Amino acid sequence: MAGSVKKRPDGMWRARYRDATGKERARHFARKADAERWLAAQASSIARGDWVDPAKARVTVEEWSQVWLATKAHLRPRTREKYESALRVWVLPRWGRVALADITHADLVRWVAEIQADRSPAHTRHTLIVMSQMLKLAVRDGRLTRNVADGVPKPRLTRPVQRFLSNEEVARLAAELPEPYDLLVVLLAFTGLRFGEAAGLQVGDVDLERGRVTVNWSISELSRGGLHRDAPKTYRRRAVPIPAFLVARLRAYMAEKPADAPLFTASKGGTLRNSNFRHYFFDPAVERAGLAPLTPHNLRDTAASLAVASGANVKAVQRMLGHASASMTLDVYSGLFDAELDDVAERMNAAATDALGAWGAGGGNATGADAG
Repeated sequence: MAGSVKKRPDGMWRARYRDATGKERARHFARKADAERWLAAQASSIARGDWVDPAKARVTVEEWSQVWLATKAHLRPRTREKYESALRVWVLPRWGRVALADITHADLVRWVAEIQADRSPAHTRHTLIVMSQMLKLAVRDGRLTRNVADGVPKPRLTRPVQRFLSNEEVARLAAELPEPYDLLVVLLAFTGLRFGEAAGLQVGDVDLERGRVTVNWSISELSRGGLHRDAPKTYRRRAVPIPAFLVARLRAYMAEKPADAPLFTASKGGTLRNSNFRHYFFDPAVERAGLAPLTPHNLRDTAASLAVASGANVKAVQRMLGHASASMTLDVYSGLFDAELDDVAERMNAAATDALGAWGAGGGNATGADAG
């Protein structure tokens, strides 16, 4: 790279060079050593191929956030809402007027600590992810040489408390609910559907002859009261088995309903919302049944627990719950499968005792020396 450092009549030192596009760049310094150091840094960047136009890095975080959001058109509305909320509440008040080039790693570390002092680990991680993704796009767009959010410590997440009901407790909860919400609760506890998936079911999704319910849609609530209907969480439709004891109740409940009718609705008609269901029906029933604290999602935990207790393997549970992979199921419900391993060991022991019991009691075979 051709470049030079020359002293100006006013005593300043002018460093200049031609960038990777051939355009002349210049900057003035009070000391010659600083001018030479800056020029050497530009030469190194050009040689490495990571030189960026300084003007491109002067875009503000607020301006860049709109560019970044435009790349997220594929997001589900609820996910996009969460991103926009993180920007509005945390990112833009602190960084909105700051140029991308002026953000430092140390500043981000302090900022994350401030958020964590006020909000949950999950909220803090999500906000940091939003900032990191914006900076990552800026690197790919040639505005920054590196992502200064890399390596910023993320707060450790605490898992939501899992709660596993017994068959008797499910029955107790159902007894405290009016029809058809007693049926809904039992269906959730024995199929593992997410609440939004159950709210999105239509009568035609239930095949009583095969004993299957097909999850085609999921309903999610948006922060401003809106509703969004979309494919299930992993974008994979799935068929989930229905226990035989539920078939008769479902048959009577579904009688004469058209196939395209919602399977469950709000008490006055319309889409069943998780928030309303909890406030008016579920939470009061939980209190009356003496099962607090409990959430509708704990019925999904319950389904996993009951399935494993019945002998289901991890792959079957994964398919029932609609997890993206069996490893995800193991990660979420590892404790359930630890207990299953104990049962496997007991069954293996019982099966082997007749054939190998005497050998085990006798301390094994004779040693090589004795045999000789």
